[in-house]
Amino acid sequence: MTIEQLLILIKPDGIKKSLTGNILTKLSEAKMIIIGAKVVRVSRELAEAHYCQLKDKSFFSELVDYIQGYIYGEPWNRVLAFVYQGKDAISKMREIVGSTNPEEADALSIRGSYGRITTKGVYENVVHCSSDISDAEREIKLWFQPKEIIDSIYATKKILVNNEEKIIWA
Repeated sequence: MTIEQLLILIKPDGIKKSLTGNILTKLSEAKMIIIGAKVVRVSRELAEAHYCQLKDKSFFSELVDYIQGYIYGEPWNRVLAFVYQGKDAISKMREIVGSTNPEEADALSIRGSYGRITTKGVYENVVHCSSDISDAEREIKLWFQPKEIIDSIYATKKILVNNEEKIIWA
């Protein structure tokens, strides 16, 4: 058993459907700790970077619009971002979250309980969960700055910006 970190996002559809409390309650079953949390208005740049591995897929544009909340318009253009940490966190949390495809997800999982597939074929699966250790590191560094996470989990370095010291990912 190794201590791992991962990114969990409650996506705009999860927020719109008032599922935040239900989702956090389900995630708490894994007995992980939250070491970072924030509300994020997702820019196009962040959305594209998050889904960069899918940029050649036909549904990429719909995915970017989805995570930005454009399918709902105001005020659903936000996500809740969390960094969880614990023993074997990724496999434990992915089991609770369920399969990416809500129709294939265990009915007791978050996606099985609350997800759906749109008529355009987009998975509205209410949450994102890092798939492996390397994706988790890439995603955490994309969504969070070092000072926004309670523990030191990755290497950082200090730089000067306008004569002010700033800590960034190394």
